Amino acid sequence: MKTIHFGRLLSRPAIEGFLLSAVAAAVLSACSLAPKYEVPKTQEVTAYKEAGEWAQAKPADTQARSEWWTAFGDDKLNELQGQLREGSQDLRAAIARFDQARALSINARSNLFPTVNANASATRGRSSGNAPASPGVATGNDFVAGLQFAWEIDLFGRLRNAAAAAGDRTQASAADLAAVDLALRAELATDYFSLRGADANIQLLEDTVKAFDRAYDLTKNRYDGGIAAATDVDQAETLRQNARSQLADVRLQRAQLEHAIAVLLGQPASRFSLEPASLAYNPPSIDVGLPSSLLLQRPDVASAERAVAAANAEIGVARAAWFPVFTLDGSGGYESARRSTWFDAPSKFWAAGPAAALPLLDAGGRYALNKQARGAFDEAVANYRKTALVAYQEVEDNLAALRHLADELAADEAAAASAQRSAYHADRRYASGVADYLEVTSTQTAALQAQRSALDARVRRLNAAVGLVRALGGGWSREQLDRPTL
Repeated sequence: MKTIHFGRLLSRPAIEGFLLSAVAAAVLSACSLAPKYEVPKTQEVTAYKEAGEWAQAKPADTQARSEWWTAFGDDKLNELQGQLREGSQDLRAAIARFDQARALSINARSNLFPTVNANASATRGRSSGNAPASPGVATGNDFVAGLQFAWEIDLFGRLRNAAAAAGDRTQASAADLAAVDLALRAELATDYFSLRGADANIQLLEDTVKAFDRAYDLTKNRYDGGIAAATDVDQAETLRQNARSQLADVRLQRAQLEHAIAVLLGQPASRFSLEPASLAYNPPSIDVGLPSSLLLQRPDVASAERAVAAANAEIGVARAAWFPVFTLDGSGGYESARRSTWFDAPSKFWAAGPAAALPLLDAGGRYALNKQARGAFDEAVANYRKTALVAYQEVEDNLAALRHLADELAADEAAAASAQRSAYHADRRYASGVADYLEVTSTQTAALQAQRSALDARVRRLNAAVGLVRALGGGWSREQLDRPTL
């Protein structure tokens, strides 16, 4: 058995010349054809229009951070948010997409470095005696063992720009992952508060049905005693059946919200349930910060900006197609017709040298690639600016919702209190024979509607607070692009 010394495959002068060429190539490969990248300008916003006097400066410890949902003070919501991380299939898919993007980035960077492959073969064959210039039929062996070296000299930055673009897209994927996480957690919180609102509505309607049942029994007894008219009984029956109908509808809404939460948590709806509980009254204080920092706190904005950077680098890749591709190639090894002499000195072979390739005619293919790259960049810039505009819109929308819903809730609660007093007086007037049952029916219907409107305003106000946290980025920052954490 002979030892194979692959380090001796090339002669010393050949190795020195090869290394000299490689060093020269490395020095020359500092050129890049990508335009100098600058973050696209967006319209400057100095203050939130909808903040008004309502959104005053709050202490720093009230600002939304990564676990922003804890500020709502609901232990069950905190527990569900903890289950989301492990159970959400949407989150797992986003993590898998990030892993793919990171792997593609590593692959793109690997193209910057030389590749070395080892090969070995042992074949036996017969040549054709009728082939052109054939000396005749020959049968023999061919034993080959060697190394192959290849390195593309990135003289015009094609590979480096491709690697940069892949790195930018990895960061965009990291921001997309954070955006998916934020969206799922906001959706869970919204569904949860809507479900708690349904719990409050169910409790209100169950109490109302019981009260309307008692009113029906009383009216029926009055009718049987000849005191009330048959229309009073019909109106009382209509009132309580309408309340039952509303109760069934709210129970349906609650069931569907519970099923939606189960899917968010990655659990079968058939095996998931939430016990009824009370609804939080007021949302926490939220520091909206300065508009100038908003674009640094939104993962979707960061993703759009990284897409612009990637498109900018890909312009450099497209431009490099106009220039030659230079490579350094080398091979060496041992080849023999007999195994006994396979690794003898005379069996040694080697070859090394640079190569260049330049397409001369492609019928406009490279021009089209450059136009496509420029168009992709312009599209990415437009998408980034649109994402920034939507970010400001969402903050303004939720600021307006919180401010106006506070007024709406106050009015609804005042209306509910007034309607309940009116229903009480109408009931007393009917019992005294002063009013007809139509007055009782209308006041009780109005009281129920006012109470339900107040509950709806409370739920919408809580969900507007969730929407504002999401619009502000949920405590995320651009520093997490290179180290995404969930």
